[in-house]
Amino acid sequence: MTSTIKAIPDIVIGRLPLYLRALAYMIEENREFVSSQELGDRLGISSVQIRKDLSYFGEFGKQGTGYEIQFLRQQLRQILHADKVWEIALVGAGDLGHALIRYEEFCEKGFCIAVVFDRDPQKIGRKMGGFEVFDAESIPTIVKERGIKVAIIAVPASEAQAVSDILVKAGVRAILNYAPITLSVPPKVQVQYINPIIQLQHMAYYLD
Repeated sequence: MTSTIKAIPDIVIGRLPLYLRALAYMIEENREFVSSQELGDRLGISSVQIRKDLSYFGEFGKQGTGYEIQFLRQQLRQILHADKVWEIALVGAGDLGHALIRYEEFCEKGFCIAVVFDRDPQKIGRKMGGFEVFDAESIPTIVKERGIKVAIIAVPASEAQAVSDILVKAGVRAILNYAPITLSVPPKVQVQYINPIIQLQHMAYYLD
């Protein structure tokens, strides 16, 4: 496994979870080996691209047999730090926040919501999906004490940047942002955006 992570294009890192998911499905199918061609056919990615992506991290395949699925999955999990359990701070206890708490696959994949914050006095102190909702003012203290590095922002766009600033100062280094706004963060902080409207507008271009 390489230690020069900074030299690897982010677009390559972004494809690794797709490979990991496909391998998981193959394990459920009781498969033992897979070629880059077959993996590519499943994902709509060329076999050349798959081999190039994986070559950044080492040599995992064997000529004539392809990739041993269990081994490649284990290696990708280590590369993506998916072999650990990450506590998540969720900011926003509205309808979206409630839905995210109920989404069990987060924790099944190693990303477990550990604490929930909101600034609404009517929600603070109440239970939501088994979690007590803490005052957003306590984000710096609780996030630092628990050493939380991952957060989800599920607040209105008008509040998202301020929330992001607080989270970053508290030590968060990865943010999943559901607010329809581009966040300004330091280079060391990773941000991923989920905005269904943008995706729908993208697809609508191709509709008659």
